[in-house]
Formats: sequence, structure tokens, C-alpha cells
Amino acid sequence: METLPVLLGIGGLLSLAAAVLPKLVADRPFSTPLVMLVAGTGLGLLPLPEPYGGDWGDPTGHLGAVESFAQLGILVALAGAGLSVDRPFGLRTWSSTWRLLGLAMPVSIVAVALLGWWWLGLGAAAALLLGAALAPTDPVLAGDVGVPSPDVEPDLARDNEIRFTLTTEAGLNDGLAMPFVLLALALAGARAQIDAGWVATGLVLPLLIGVAVGLLVGRALGWAMFRMPSSRFRLAEYSDGLMLLALAFLPYALAELVHGTGFLAVFVAAVSVRTQERSHDYHEVLHAFGRQLERLFVAVALLGLGLAIGDGLLHGLTFTEVLLALVAVFVVRPVVGLLSLIRSTAGKRAAVAISFFGVRGIGTIYYLAYALHTHPPGDEAPLWRIGALAVALSVLVHGILAEPVMRRIEERGAHVPRG
Repeated sequence: METLPVLLGIGGLLSLAAAVLPKLVADRPFSTPLVMLVAGTGLGLLPLPEPYGGDWGDPTGHLGAVESFAQLGILVALAGAGLSVDRPFGLRTWSSTWRLLGLAMPVSIVAVALLGWWWLGLGAAAALLLGAALAPTDPVLAGDVGVPSPDVEPDLARDNEIRFTLTTEAGLNDGLAMPFVLLALALAGARAQIDAGWVATGLVLPLLIGVAVGLLVGRALGWAMFRMPSSRFRLAEYSDGLMLLALAFLPYALAELVHGTGFLAVFVAAVSVRTQERSHDYHEVLHAFGRQLERLFVAVALLGLGLAIGDGLLHGLTFTEVLLALVAVFVVRPVVGLLSLIRSTAGKRAAVAISFFGVRGIGTIYYLAYALHTHPPGDEAPLWRIGALAVALSVLVHGILAEPVMRRIEERGAHVPRG
């Protein structure tokens, strides 16, 4: 049997699933990611013939491919998330987001790292990497609880504290997790000396560069889309969704070339574009194209994760590792998130929802693949087992609860920010 026709057939089936499944599972107690994860797990349990079977349960053989694919999915999701942000930027208006990023995320990283060190005996580098990989709210899988699209009513966009906060948190914390990953790699021996100068130039400065590049590229692309004097060259006139890829790739590439944080640059650029023109119909064109790509990435990523799980990725999983994954997703994040939102603009029910729906997903897979591909800190197998299980548990529980919980909260008006 030839490989290429089979792969093309699988690609066609995945595209079909990405297009049809969201409609089939609408208003039902499960999600498209969950369906793909279960399907992949079932497929992985089958005795697949060569060259399709074999080593799906061992990611170490294809870390580069896993890293690149996850990276592409995150970039597209970040651009789409940034275009959905319709609330004016500010310390007060974004206060719930700043609390999650400045308090909940670093405390969660430290808490999970300490648990990994204490319960599993992981080294300092591996424990910190695990905490950093499990910290970001995923911009791809958080779509069910994020702002739906740029053309929705304010009730679901700028005036919805839950959806707005989760969208902006997911857009920013993928970039803000990178310094912790780099610190973990440094502790693993990738760097001879860790001092204040390296922290400033190697961890903090890239964040500032990423923001600056994002603002610069966002302003330039926004001008080209909406402010170009000639309508012939004004990009919004073409209503072409491919511009989303430019918004996803250009700021990332430029930021990385000047040693900035690329993920941060993409989200900032997308928010900058939306800020320059909030009501143009072109935003919806870009967002719709982005959502189609996201659905395809989700289908492939979750099918692949399920395939790896079915093929033995979780082989050797211990009770302590299961407990750590459960605690990281369903205890550490909700408790720390809720504490960080005390006296914020989010009401009590909104704060509980925001804290609980910290979806783990492709960002976790990316950071594990990136770190283990760059400079393995040791203890790779437990990291993959815990990371994969945490993502699977998040997809299962959050995927089932997201739609009914959000509908109930919004029906009661608990999503409206205080003040």
C-alpha cells in the first residue's frame, strides 16, 4: 500500500471532521476536541501495519515535527484571539487578565514545580519545565469559552468578563511562559551561569522586544488594511482571509529575528489591528478563516495525541503522576486563579468560571517538545506522561462542561463585570 494516498485520504477525513463535527456536537455534552481525542486513542489501540504503526507512543523520535505543528496552531490561534478583543486597553479594564498573568500564572508554575520535585523526585530543571508547560491557558482549545468572533454583540465580547479574560489570558500567557521554560533549560545546564544580567537580557528583554515588534507590525498591517489612501491597495477591500497568516507569521518572524518573544508579538499585533478599526466587516472574514484553520489544527493535534496515548505514551504511568496531573489542572489553577481575582472586576460566579476554565492543550505540547528538543533536562518520560494526561483530562472535563456552564452563567447575567 502506497503511503502518500493513504496520508492524503487521512488528511481529507480530518478536514471533513473539522468541518462537520462542530455542527454535530453543538448543544451536546461533548466537544470536537474530545471526539478527536477518543477517536485517536481508539486508533492507537489498533495493530496498525507498517509504516503507520510503531512509535506513536514515543514522541522523542519526532520532537521537531511535534514542535513545529504545535507552533503553527498556536500562532493562528493567537492572531484570531487578538482580533476578537474589543475592550479598550487599560490597567483597570484588563485588570482580571493582569491578575491572572502576574499572580496566578507564576504561582501556579512554582506550585506544580514543587509538587513535581516533592512527589516525583524530579530535578529542578524538569520540575520547573513541567510547571511552565502546564501553566498557559491554551488559545486553541479555549475557543469554547472565549470571545466567539469580532462581530458578536458587546454582551459576548467586551462586556463579558469571563470570555474576555480567558481570551486575553490565553493570548498573552503563551509568550509569558517562555522565560520560565528558558530558565528551566538554563538550570538543565544549557547555560554555564545564571545571573541578574542574563535574567534581564535573556528573559525580560525579549518580552519587551516582543511587545514593541507586535505594536510596530500591528500598526503597519492595520494601516495597510484600513488606512491605505488608494482603495486598490487597501487590503480590507479584498476581503481575503489569507491576511490572517500574515498577521500570524510576520510579527512572530520579526520578533524572533531580533531575539524577542514571537508569541507575544503576534497577539499584540492582532490587538493593535483591532484597535485601529473595531467595526469593519473584514475582521469577521479574518476571524472566520482563522477558526477554520484552528479546527483543522485541533483535529490533527488531538487525533495525534489520542493516537500516541493509545499506542503507549502513558505506559508506566504511576498513581502519583495521575494525582499530579489532576491536582495541576483541577486544584492548583482554580484555587490560585480564584485567589488572584479577589476584589477584581469579575463577580464571584465569573471568577469561579474564569479560574476553572484554564484549558490545557497545544501550548503544553509545544513547550514540552521545544524544551526537550532544545536541551533535554532529563526525566523526559514522566514529563510527557503528565503533560499528555493533563491535556486529555482538560479536554474531557472542560469540553463537557464549557457550553452548559457558560450558558447558565450568561443567562443569569453573572458574566457582566462589576463597576
